[in-house]
Amino acid sequence: MMGRLFSRKKNGEEMLNDTLQEKPGRFTRADGRLPDALRVVSFEMGFNRYAEGSVLTRYGNTVVLCNASVEETVPPFMRGEGRGWVTAEYAMLPRAGQTRSARDVSRGRVNGRSCEIQRLVGRSLRSVMDLEALGERTIIIDCDVLQADGGTRTASVTGGCLALELALARLRERDLIATFPLKERVAAVSVGLVAGAALLDLDYGEDSQAVVDMNFVVTQSGKFVEIQGTGEEAPFSEEDFMALRTLALRGCRQLLDLQRSAFESQMGVKG
Repeated sequence: MMGRLFSRKKNGEEMLNDTLQEKPGRFTRADGRLPDALRVVSFEMGFNRYAEGSVLTRYGNTVVLCNASVEETVPPFMRGEGRGWVTAEYAMLPRAGQTRSARDVSRGRVNGRSCEIQRLVGRSLRSVMDLEALGERTIIIDCDVLQADGGTRTASVTGGCLALELALARLRERDLIATFPLKERVAAVSVGLVAGAALLDLDYGEDSQAVVDMNFVVTQSGKFVEIQGTGEEAPFSEEDFMALRTLALRGCRQLLDLQRSAFESQMGVKG
């Protein structure tokens, strides 16, 4: 009787390594980055002097201004519940891209893409908040894209989280909250398959060539808030997904470290 043959399924790191080593030299990134490298990421804290929390967020040539404003009220459906609310709005300046786009006020309606992204940002930030600890107040995160080169939604989540944390720190300094409501930080990054290579943090040129592109929103504890993924030309395999997932987790860990460093540097204390 023949013995049964068992094979071990590759884990995400092994699949990623296979993908990174596959077809070497076939795709060279325009900025010279390695496939698993983020763009140059920076956070300019306190950019707007009036907002309770403000961060100018850069993912390479993508620049998003994230401002957090505190209002001592909640939406009507939440009044009297003893909980707060966090929401977001997203917009691109008319010349944030290669050609000018009309403002929403000129079109007479809100852009559908903007609605989808601002809901993503709001969901992502609420997922790491203790809304009861916030009290009956609202924090609005305004994400305005000054320059777009891919990844505006991921930059909005990551920068928006820092702006939110700065606003909460301001409330704590004024003794308006007893418990810090932010349970953990959250960050987001894009990944994709371009010319057979798994790439981290896609710029616009890479995103436009990707046969698969995905956005991952990940918490400090490594939990997923949201995964958005599309096979642009054809379905993608479980192996492709696992490789991209591993790459995204690696990128989000780096982004979370950068968030922590930026906050600690701004506050002069451990965040």
